[in-house]
Amino acid sequence: MPGLWFEEFEVGQVFDHPLRRTVTETDNLMMSALTHNPAPLHLDAEFMKDSEYGRILVNSCFTLGLMVGISVNDTTQGTAVANLGWDEVRFPAPVFIGDTLRIETEVIDKRQSKSRPNQGIVNFIHRAYNQDDVLVASCKRTSLQRKRPE
Repeated sequence: MPGLWFEEFEVGQVFDHPLRRTVTETDNLMMSALTHNPAPLHLDAEFMKDSEYGRILVNSCFTLGLMVGISVNDTTQGTAVANLGWDEVRFPAPVFIGDTLRIETEVIDKRQSKSRPNQGIVNFIHRAYNQDDVLVASCKRTSLQRKRPE
């Protein structure tokens, strides 16, 4: 199990996740279709040709999901009880088909659960960067984590 127990997280700890991912047209099409998002921003190359971007923008729900998903193996795989929330989700720069994203996670806070003695709450900031090291997404995430079994 690669995830960390509550006790293993330290405030200020940074994970530079080794897994990178190049975004494909299929990724964007499937996310848009699965979420019933028909926005021409994500699906219509002709529409976007004359936009300020000149091409299709990747669905931000895909970017958010990928950013958090890549972080799981190194942080919460098998040790998370639940994802308690995402806050301050931001997309400061666009993601395009063909961009390769890398993810960084920082532990910003942790505390014992008041109602669950065998669990604790860890707060993360996830950041996604494209191949040019431009920040394209970030969010705070709160995870309910198991403590190491005794």
